[in-house]
Amino acid sequence: MKRIGIIGYGAIGSSIARRVIQGNAVRLAAVCVRGSQREMAEAECGGALVTSTVSELLAQDLDEVVEAAGHEAIKESGALVLGHGCDLHLLSTGALADVTLLEELRAAAAAGSARIKISAGALAGFRGLLALRAGGLTSVRYTASKPSNAWHGTVAAAQFDLERLSEAQVIFEGNAAEAARVFPANANLAAAVALAGVGFERTHVTLIADPQAKVNAGQVEAVSPYGTMTLIMKGPAFENNPKTSQVTALSVVAALEAGSDIMCFA
Repeated sequence: MKRIGIIGYGAIGSSIARRVIQGNAVRLAAVCVRGSQREMAEAECGGALVTSTVSELLAQDLDEVVEAAGHEAIKESGALVLGHGCDLHLLSTGALADVTLLEELRAAAAAGSARIKISAGALAGFRGLLALRAGGLTSVRYTASKPSNAWHGTVAAAQFDLERLSEAQVIFEGNAAEAARVFPANANLAAAVALAGVGFERTHVTLIADPQAKVNAGQVEAVSPYGTMTLIMKGPAFENNPKTSQVTALSVVAALEAGSDIMCFA
């Protein structure tokens, strides 16, 4: 049975852990948590090791590590995980807009005979996007619309009075590289779309704060000489993390269990 570890035990990491434990397709062997998360992790993770260091996590003979801790966690530990020979399943894909980091991870993956994995998250359609890319994509647009409170703690909060918005407001328009830099916690799906499509510089991104919205919504519009794809996916966010849709955790569990709708590279 595949043994997995999780880095991060916030809304997404804890949700993935609980669902893995409830299933019987993979085994949760270890989780790496912050000090404030330890008590909850120890109560919920059964016999899995709960640690605060990635080195102890990797000592558990893991097959795959799921990153659910943000861009800095990838910068600090991504190469270590891959070089150790563990596949690395990324959720904070916006970090890969950093070309230097991406090349470092690819080199570590090659050295460790490991893979970098990205699941669909809150956006299905990787297979269709990859198929169109094989024929030559001419344009890819990604639009994310979220309730106003999902943008608290971002630069949008300084630029707009989020509490007083009465209608949908575009808070960012540009390419995926810039979106990942300016909105690291809100643009990970934009980064995943860029990696599956035409790259960070050519993927057009629009981010919207909508005071009327009840759920997070993501839309991809892709055009190639061989076809077009328009895909919309909507879903509720985590109560304690309005930036992230709950289906993100489900997509990771599905990928761990069956490899469904997942992109691998390096």
